[in-house]
Order: sequence, then C-alpha cells, then structure tokens
Amino acid sequence: MKIKIEFEGRLDQVLSNQLNLSRSKISQIIKEGILLNSKKIDKPSTKVKIGDLVEFEYTEVDLSKITPVKIDFNILYEDEYLMVVNKPRGLVVHPSSGHYQDSLANGLAYYFNKDNESMDDEFRMGIVHRIDKDTSGLLIVAKTLLAKQKLSEMISKHLVDRQYFALAYGFFSNKKFKVDAPIGRDKSNRLKMAVTDDGRPSVTHFKLIRQFNGAGLLSCQLETGRTHQIRVHLSYIKHPIVGDELYTNRKCDFANCGQLLHAYKIKFIHPFTNKEMVFYADLDDYFKKAIVKFGLAI
Repeated sequence: MKIKIEFEGRLDQVLSNQLNLSRSKISQIIKEGILLNSKKIDKPSTKVKIGDLVEFEYTEVDLSKITPVKIDFNILYEDEYLMVVNKPRGLVVHPSSGHYQDSLANGLAYYFNKDNESMDDEFRMGIVHRIDKDTSGLLIVAKTLLAKQKLSEMISKHLVDRQYFALAYGFFSNKKFKVDAPIGRDKSNRLKMAVTDDGRPSVTHFKLIRQFNGAGLLSCQLETGRTHQIRVHLSYIKHPIVGDELYTNRKCDFANCGQLLHAYKIKFIHPFTNKEMVFYADLDDYFKKAIVKFGLAI
C-alpha cells in the first residue's frame, strides 16, 4: 500500500489519522519495517512532512480469519476483480466489539466460502471505504489485493464519486453550498470526530433537494472521505442529521432511530476494464417513512 503524507508530525500519529487505524496497530506495522521515501525505517516517532511517500504491506481484512456467517446484503454488481454492495442500515462493516459475528465482513466470508470448506490462503479481499453502522447504501469491495490497492489509490486521489442523501434539521437558505473545514478526533469525546484546527482537510458539497417542516433533504458529495465527514460537517453548521444521536442533543422524532444518511450513488472508472461504472441504491423504508413524517416527497 502506498500513502502520500498529508500533514506534518510523527509518523505513527499521521498514519493513524489518515488511515483511521489505532496508534498501536500503526506502531506494529512500522516496527515490522516500512519504506519512507524508499528508505526502510522502523521507528514510530519518525518525523514526516507533507508529500512524503510511505509504502508498506497491509491487508485490512483476511476472510480466512473471519467467521463465515450467513448475512443478508444486496450485491448490485460483481466480476472477478470487485463487487458493489448495498449495505442495509444497522449492519456494521467490520467485526468490532459486540459485533464479531454479525458484520458485513462475516457475510462476505460466508458468500465467498459457500462452495468451499477451506479458503484459499492467497485470497484476500478489502472493503476499500466504509460507511457507518446506521448509514445505508453503496460500498465497493475488492476481491483481490491488487484490486484493493488500485481502488484505495483511486479513492485517495478523489477519483471515486460518492454521493449521499441526508435529512438534516433546520431551514436551508442556499440551494447549493460547500463546507470546507478540517476534521480530527474530538478532544473531549474519543468516540466523535470534530472540526479542529489541526484536523485533516475535509470538503463536502451539498445541494438542497427539498425544504419543508423543519428539515431539508440534501444531496451530499464527498470531495474527501474522513470518518463521519458528512455528519460532522452538518453538525458544525448547526444542521445535524435527523436521528444522529452522536452529533446532536435533539431527541429523535421517531422510534428506533439511526442517522438519516444513505449512500445512494457511486461512480468510478473500473481499474482493470477502464469502463465507467455507475450504481444507484434506492432509499430504504426507514428513510422513506422519515421523509413522509417531515412532509417531504421526492
């Protein structure tokens, strides 16, 4: 994997922020030996500057080490290199505390292993970008390590167009607007991200689709892809997403709430066939019911 450094600081801290991995995991990778501008290093405290190139081997998910579990998810497209999945709301992407056997990765392990009792040791897959547990919609899954590397590079270079629908509180006076505000870890709550002076550059483009009854239906286009980016940017401008209990103190307007955020479109050039790939995912019933409750229609 090749990573271009985006800001100055300690190597372990910079990579932790850029890759959204724990400092301990990054330190482990560094101590095993990585290349910094083609020179091998193994000290997490090494100082880096903007534009430095870091290279190392890392497979984010190894299906042979994940328990295969039959989990429902919709595959919109699949070939020998990649697949595009429509993730249902409420499904976590990777195994984590409390979700070791009910993640999308568990479901993918079952799907790929359903005709074979043992996994090919050389087989690796990668979910090349993430969406939150309570966000529904489109994800690209790489089926080979080379595909993962190519797709990850495309995302880092902003060559993958990802668009979302969000239902956010308040009145929006502008039909189109942009939020350009750096995002980093919230210093008072480690579960949250926040707009911070020392955060990573973060840009989201918004378009108002419909305004009514105290909320607006927005189309959101990511220019960068930071953790919780849309949620943080909308909260920052005082228009938090309806149902987002982490980024607003407002009580949810209906039961069983999760943030009303849906990844509805993804567009990219296939890294191996060079064909333009465009996919759409319809809103789920939960989002549609919320739209009706707020008096909106699309």
